[in-house]
Amino acid sequence: MTASFSDRLCQKILDLRSVTCVGLDPRKASLPKVLLPGGDAGPDAWAGAYETFCREIIDAVADKVPVVKPQAAFFEQLGPAGLMALHRVVQHAHRRGLLTIMDGKRNDIGSTAEAYADAYLGAGRASVWGCDSLTVSPYLGQDSLDPFVDQCDARAAGIFVLVKTSNPGGGMLQDRPSDGQTVYQRVAEAVDQYNSSRQGASGFGPVGAVVGATYPEQLAELRAKMPSAFILIPGFGAQGGGAADVLAGFDDRGLGAIVNSSRHIIFAHRRDEYAEKFGEAKWQEAVAAATDDMNQQLAGVFTGA
Repeated sequence: MTASFSDRLCQKILDLRSVTCVGLDPRKASLPKVLLPGGDAGPDAWAGAYETFCREIIDAVADKVPVVKPQAAFFEQLGPAGLMALHRVVQHAHRRGLLTIMDGKRNDIGSTAEAYADAYLGAGRASVWGCDSLTVSPYLGQDSLDPFVDQCDARAAGIFVLVKTSNPGGGMLQDRPSDGQTVYQRVAEAVDQYNSSRQGASGFGPVGAVVGATYPEQLAELRAKMPSAFILIPGFGAQGGGAADVLAGFDDRGLGAIVNSSRHIIFAHRRDEYAEKFGEAKWQEAVAAATDDMNQQLAGVFTGA
């Protein structure tokens, strides 16, 4: 029997002593020059560049982190060629032993939600996309989340529900009062309810939450409110969050959260502290070094383990 998503994630974290999640967000303007297609390159050429870029990042971090998070939007921007490249990136991550979070923020109701869940959730051949987990928006309500949770049950998959996001504008809806609590608190309550009967050996369920590093006080509040939920913490590095901001997301074992960094790792060759030593020619080594540095910064989460 396949272990649950949360149990697999916990085991990878413990094996590697890393809670870092590397976001795969390829962008034309930031790719290393050696990968840029020449001339008036079309979508096929750019898709090839994105795929090579992400595969080489995966190779650089495969023995350093438990999970990667491909951002679907950058591949969708390239049309069908981009989607094929994205699929191959997911497959390559699995070949290298990494878990995957498809960052697609999908949501709908009824048969459409069922179709999204069927498409993305389930590693290997369990689904056509072969993803271990998927980011999901909650703002169509419980009946929009149920189909995703059902597939988590059926395929040992996971989801990360948007609860308190790292962007400054998120408070427009998430902080709005509703029946004596904020919207984000009500969403967190729903996440906890889903997990109440679904906890694996690790103590965590398949329904995780996205809570930004840019809101450390709310992160502490939500860790307490969702004790059996894995928290995906974006906003580290480029968006201003630091190691001290994310510590409240973990339990006393150093488990229960993963911290995402995209630009600060994948484009490390452009950062001052790595540019002189590595530069464009050794951009993969810069990725590896930036990952090691982030792991070191976050090593404190294991002090209670």
